[in-house]
Amino acid sequence: MSSSGSIPAGNPSAYTPLKQPAFALLWTATLVSNIGTWMHEVGAGWLMTTLAPSPAVVTLVQAATTLPIFCFALLAGALADRLDKRRMLISINLLLLAVVGLLTVMVWSEAMTPTLLIAFSLAIGTGAAFMAPAWQAIVPALVPRDQLKPAIALNSMGVNISRAIGPAIAGALIASIGLAAPFAMNTLSFLVILGALVLWRPPAQERHPPTGSLLSEMATGLRHVRHNPAMLATAVRAAAFFLFASAYWALMPLIAREAEAGGSTLYGALMALIGAGAVTSAMLLPRLQRGASPDQTVWIGTAGTGATLLLMAVAQGPAVLLLAAFLGGMSWIPVLTSLNVSAQTALPNWVRARGLAVFLMVFSGSMALGSVVWGQVAAATSVSSALMFAAGGLALGLLATRRLPVGQGEGLDHDPAALWPEAPPVSDEAVDQRAMLTITYRVRPVDVPAFLDRLTPVSHERLRNGATSWHIHQSVEEPELWVETFHVPSWAEHLEHHERVSVADMTLHAALHKLHKGETPPVVRHHVAPRRRPVSR
Repeated sequence: MSSSGSIPAGNPSAYTPLKQPAFALLWTATLVSNIGTWMHEVGAGWLMTTLAPSPAVVTLVQAATTLPIFCFALLAGALADRLDKRRMLISINLLLLAVVGLLTVMVWSEAMTPTLLIAFSLAIGTGAAFMAPAWQAIVPALVPRDQLKPAIALNSMGVNISRAIGPAIAGALIASIGLAAPFAMNTLSFLVILGALVLWRPPAQERHPPTGSLLSEMATGLRHVRHNPAMLATAVRAAAFFLFASAYWALMPLIAREAEAGGSTLYGALMALIGAGAVTSAMLLPRLQRGASPDQTVWIGTAGTGATLLLMAVAQGPAVLLLAAFLGGMSWIPVLTSLNVSAQTALPNWVRARGLAVFLMVFSGSMALGSVVWGQVAAATSVSSALMFAAGGLALGLLATRRLPVGQGEGLDHDPAALWPEAPPVSDEAVDQRAMLTITYRVRPVDVPAFLDRLTPVSHERLRNGATSWHIHQSVEEPELWVETFHVPSWAEHLEHHERVSVADMTLHAALHKLHKGETPPVVRHHVAPRRRPVSR
């Protein structure tokens, strides 16, 4: 069943998506891979505290891991929307296997330096950046649409099960074997995910050949998010949360090191308890979601994260830190899952990878910027002061974005409406030329205010579905005539625009057309730019 279909009646359980063989295969493999990733994260963070214990330097590991996602996620999303996602994921995982293997050898031979560790973190983060949009975009293809929300929650649960297991194992391995052990285990975990991708055989899907350059497709993705109110609200709310919540993630190695009886074992235990709290929260989340809206769920999770920051700021011993870590994990999942579901439900299939890439850019950019900022604040003041400032910023961010609710896309029908008449044929030479469309309306003076109000959402629809510019003009000679004009990068992309207009979009057009005066519909005209010819000399 297509994920873009209508949502059937009934509420699937939290574990229903695991009955889908493809989802179960990839979920299990991802769980194993993520255990290796979290072992790697703990190993890298602790390794940097032994190489250069300065707060400003230690937090660079977190920044180096997340910054590439901000830099490359949109390019990765454009590639994922035009390439075979399975082959793309296999290729990237093979490259990462080689990089992490080399890192393991260098740590084992004690050849690692702070600069090299940051460089490796950047390389691994770059690989994650190119994988993430494709991974998220395939989820709706693995389960029916009515199982999308529990599937995303299960993915979050898997990440946090691995977060509970990975750090604890990493801490024990570092103490008993050495710092190279977590990196070696991460190397082996890549073999598991590669095996699952080789076994997975996704159903064949029709893919349209690209109609423009990668830069053009990236710009289309950005415009879509800019003019998609549900997606834009999700992105802003994500930035307001992750910028401040990143503080305890980035400072965790130093929190564990400075605590009474602190060390790598406490660090692993704190990370494990964050994961345990997240798993507990993921199991309770369906019950919370039945009684609270997505926006209320984000408020609850944000309040818990603020309490986590304050507890870590005032903690003197391990007991309070462990409690705070568990609360942090409990609070993380409601926010992350609600924002992720909000992004998924706000996006149609044709731009899903690029839209999710923008969400990942906001997430990673906020985490990277926050890591650097809170590292500098901790270096200038103290770790406790940085955590307190972050808690205050979290509260202010929540209040500043309260008019942008999360979950606006739920209930919208993104299925293609297929109601536009077929576009007239053009010559082969004109297919890649810029296109302009005009729609002429006749509107009574009394209806003009309502007409202009209804044009606003229509203009956003044009721009998010491919138009590069949009205008409305009133005839001077005949004031009842209004001409809507919008431009599209090429005639080929305009044809795709026909397929992108959704059922939800068509309701906007229907409301607008009710104000058109006349027995015939508004007049639509298509225009194509001439191909430029060399000037003769």
